[in-house]
Amino acid sequence: METRKLGSQGLSVPVLGLGCMGMDFQYGRADDAESRRVLDRSLDLGMNFWDTAEMYGPFANETRLGEALKGKRNQVILATKFAWKILPDGKRVGLDGSPENVKRAVEGSLRRLGTDHLDLLYQHRLDPNTPIEETVGAMADLVKEGKVKYLGLSEVGSQTIRRAHAVHPLSALQSEYSLWETGVEEKVLPTLRELGIGFVAFSPAGRGFLSGAIRKFEDLAPEDGRRTIPRFQGENFAANMRLVDQIRIIAEGKGATPTQVALAWLLTRGNDVVAIPGTTKVKHLEENALAAQLKLDQFDQAAISGILSGFRVSGERHSPAMLKTVSKD
Repeated sequence: METRKLGSQGLSVPVLGLGCMGMDFQYGRADDAESRRVLDRSLDLGMNFWDTAEMYGPFANETRLGEALKGKRNQVILATKFAWKILPDGKRVGLDGSPENVKRAVEGSLRRLGTDHLDLLYQHRLDPNTPIEETVGAMADLVKEGKVKYLGLSEVGSQTIRRAHAVHPLSALQSEYSLWETGVEEKVLPTLRELGIGFVAFSPAGRGFLSGAIRKFEDLAPEDGRRTIPRFQGENFAANMRLVDQIRIIAEGKGATPTQVALAWLLTRGNDVVAIPGTTKVKHLEENALAAQLKLDQFDQAAISGILSGFRVSGERHSPAMLKTVSKD
């Protein structure tokens, strides 16, 4: 698996990592045994950049990874995230970027993950009531203490990135980026490149929509959180399926799947871009890994550019409640 550098502080990760959220959060609980096989197999495939967060469960996903990390910590580049004040019973009581909550969250993450350090720590969402300088200052303290190696932010705009980076160098910015979500190309990616910060794309297959496996809203289980996302609802679903059907044609010509084309396309967007596709199935993990070897030539890329130029995604990418937590400065 090819690796790429994120930032200028020394962080190097595989071009395709593993988003672990779906094992315990948002899409309904996955099969425990299969999830463990996914984690173990990801190491065989070189997809050893694991992404989790305190809120996935909450707490459950970090605990799951902690079990899988026993005896293997030095094989994994481990990233986690904080943002909310979460009570011991798992209840979230709002965004909290205060220095006190940063340190509380990280101590809990270290304990659940069974490690003495995190390779990458992100602020998951911006707390509008706490200056970013205070939050990043507390994160920087953890770097000095040796509890964290590298710092990042998630789902924030250019001005916040600049202010944060001035306090302590950021290695990565994480946000949604895919064939149906290219908003970061306008301001965020140029800012990152100016400052020398890497980019980590989550939901690179459109939360599974771009796979083509979901053909109608009813294919989503009743407890699946994607039912709350406008892009998966009503007329939006049918409108967005046109993109999938066009990408499928390119995929068939390459002997690949739509997901593989979506991932391969993302990896052409710059040597500072990596992706963390999530899955709870070994079969899909292995399919994802092959995307790193899929070469899109100039004709393929021109065809995809033509498709995107004629496509306008229908519906918001988050539920109304989650959309409020995304910074757009």
